[in-house]
Amino acid sequence: MAVFGWGVGFYGPAVYLVALHQTRGWSIATISSAITAHYLVSAVLITALPEAYRRFGVGRVTCAGVLLAGAGALAWANAQQAWQLVPALILSGAGWSAMSGAALNAMVAPWFERDRPKAISTAFNGASVGGIVFVPLWTALIAGVGLSLAALVMASATVAVVCPLAWRFLRHGPAVAAPAAQAPTSRRSLLGQSGFVTISAAFALGLFAQIGLFAHLIARLELDFGAAVSAAAISLITLCAILGRTLLGWLLGERDRRLAAAANLLMQAVGSLLLAFGEGTAPLAAGCVLFGLGVGNLVSLPPLIAQSEFRPADVGTVVALVTAINQAVFALAPAIFGALRDFTGNYVMAFLTAAAAQVVAAGVIVYGRRIS
Repeated sequence: MAVFGWGVGFYGPAVYLVALHQTRGWSIATISSAITAHYLVSAVLITALPEAYRRFGVGRVTCAGVLLAGAGALAWANAQQAWQLVPALILSGAGWSAMSGAALNAMVAPWFERDRPKAISTAFNGASVGGIVFVPLWTALIAGVGLSLAALVMASATVAVVCPLAWRFLRHGPAVAAPAAQAPTSRRSLLGQSGFVTISAAFALGLFAQIGLFAHLIARLELDFGAAVSAAAISLITLCAILGRTLLGWLLGERDRRLAAAANLLMQAVGSLLLAFGEGTAPLAAGCVLFGLGVGNLVSLPPLIAQSEFRPADVGTVVALVTAINQAVFALAPAIFGALRDFTGNYVMAFLTAAAAQVVAAGVIVYGRRIS
């Protein structure tokens, strides 16, 4: 689910940006706005996932999401006029909402209690694999057979692989004794709790920095190394993300998850500073490694903190709300980082902003320990 979900729903729009700009001649701003809307649509729908799961079941909702994601990919690829991106982004946004981090948590969490950090980290590693595999695969297919046929291949593969697995394994929960039913807390009440506020604010800031930096990293590194090495740096960061997430999942155990999140954010801040001010191979490579080791954990840590601080009946709603808020915030990051780049003439201020956001996020998540 994570491999295909991120490969189509998260990394796919970045591929559409280049392909549609080149083949249709639409402006980068127009396509970027549609991509932002794609993430905002999914952010709204993610908040409804817990109710949808309770009413229809995880398996049915997941299969519907996969079909919508496939239809969205086809709609993006076959849009001939800019207004046709509107139905495309609605379809793809709906599909991504059911294959996002909140969805993965809902699939994994019922099966694990004590070993949930290991399980979550392993499942979320699929997201990194999706980036490693799907981005070059998308690019090769588009170069070989064109955007429309490439989207058909990817959409068909997604439906053919994920739908049978979802139907087979997600229709029923684990065969364990059911706990006494708990009435879920209302969204309004959860939104007002200090524990929720600090989790949401910290990870929204962290992901804002992360997505903004990711969107402009190739452009930053091209100044020193050229396009080929810059693309390889993205692969290095992705591999580090898998390593960092795996290590945290195996080492975290019952340790304080907020402190782990703060350490993760501060490590990324150091990496961001090296990428902002570094010159030459060694400091920039070190920046990529330090930033990359924390990349995956910003997605997998919120469900783990929620598990330790909220009632089981509320964890799914908390994760969905945090994911939706994060997504609404980080959707703005590429444009803001780009504006800082254009205003200052280089990426120092933009990447310094990322480091500052990460430091503030670390402070917020630790502050939550005192008031929760």
